[in-house]
Amino acid sequence: MADKSYLRWPFFDDRHRALADRLEAWAGPALADPHHGDLDATCRALVAALGTAGFLAEAVPEAGAQALDVRSLCLVRETLARHSALADFAFAMQGLGTGSISLFGTDAQRARYLPAVGAGRAIAAFALSEPDAGSDVAAMAMSATPVPGGWRLDGVKTWISNGGIADHYVLFARVGNVPGTKGIAAFIVDAKTPGLQIAERIEVIAPHPLATLRFENCVVPETALLGQPGEGFKIAMATLDIFRPTVGAAALGMARRAFDDALTRAKSRIIGGKPLADQQLIQAKLADMALQIDAAALLVYRAAWTRDVEQRRITREAAMAKLYATEAAQRVIDDAVQIFGGLGVKQGVKVEELYREIRALRIYEGASEVQKLIIARQTLQEIAP
Repeated sequence: MADKSYLRWPFFDDRHRALADRLEAWAGPALADPHHGDLDATCRALVAALGTAGFLAEAVPEAGAQALDVRSLCLVRETLARHSALADFAFAMQGLGTGSISLFGTDAQRARYLPAVGAGRAIAAFALSEPDAGSDVAAMAMSATPVPGGWRLDGVKTWISNGGIADHYVLFARVGNVPGTKGIAAFIVDAKTPGLQIAERIEVIAPHPLATLRFENCVVPETALLGQPGEGFKIAMATLDIFRPTVGAAALGMARRAFDDALTRAKSRIIGGKPLADQQLIQAKLADMALQIDAAALLVYRAAWTRDVEQRRITREAAMAKLYATEAAQRVIDDAVQIFGGLGVKQGVKVEELYREIRALRIYEGASEVQKLIIARQTLQEIAP
């Protein structure tokens, strides 16, 4: 059983504790069986189940930005990731794919997209990365050209989560000849829009629906514009500010599961006539794992509390939470595999699955190296004369 003592920390209200208890009671039986077979069908089923159970309302509030509670998002992601990384993915992408609409959409845009996604009847996606513009958003080449009644989109997006199964994409493109980040706009593009093609489905070490999207003479109406032309970078970064701590929360959930399984293994595995847990080298590993998990939790929920309570941008806090929690989870899971020995690399064993699942979290929504640059830049700005 994962440690729940952190729920008594002052970061949380009673409603957060109630949410954690309700989700834990649901996730145990609902996510007990591993997912096999058709990946797309499994993701759709998970989205529908999360919507029916009411948990997607935490990520896709119909009331818009005012109802987004980052502590709730983090608690849900941590709990789901501890049970099933794919369930966490299904939940997170519903939020990320509508977060920009919640924050910056018009009432009409919110009414059109949020209810169906929040109920699990539609699937959302966030399309920012390009072949030559991942960490460097300023290098974006996707173009949006004004045409009568709307905009024409041309270009390629890649590494798009839910690509191929999404019902809509929040997409970012360059407008006009303004260089850098000031020339970017955001659009909501329905998946069936002519000119939008799924160019490639991407297979990765931990199966998730990913794709490359190609836009050729893809015309969207004026109502597809999210915010104003030139506000796209601000919209993307404000959305990531909210969801980056939740990536740390997902990593935290994976680390907790690996730690729990490692503790059980260390207590039950007998080497030299005594449990592995009696070996001082193993105790040192367990101590390091416990320390890193608590430190990650403090950073994740510090960032979430700051956003919720102080109602301000958390660029620095979010970067710290995402960086430390994902890097720490990688180390914790690696140590868990080591404690399991050969069994730790056997398919079907949870720590082997976690070892594959955790790796991408250090890359997506801003690689660890990018988070270090963000932290340094924000810190230098704060102490500038």
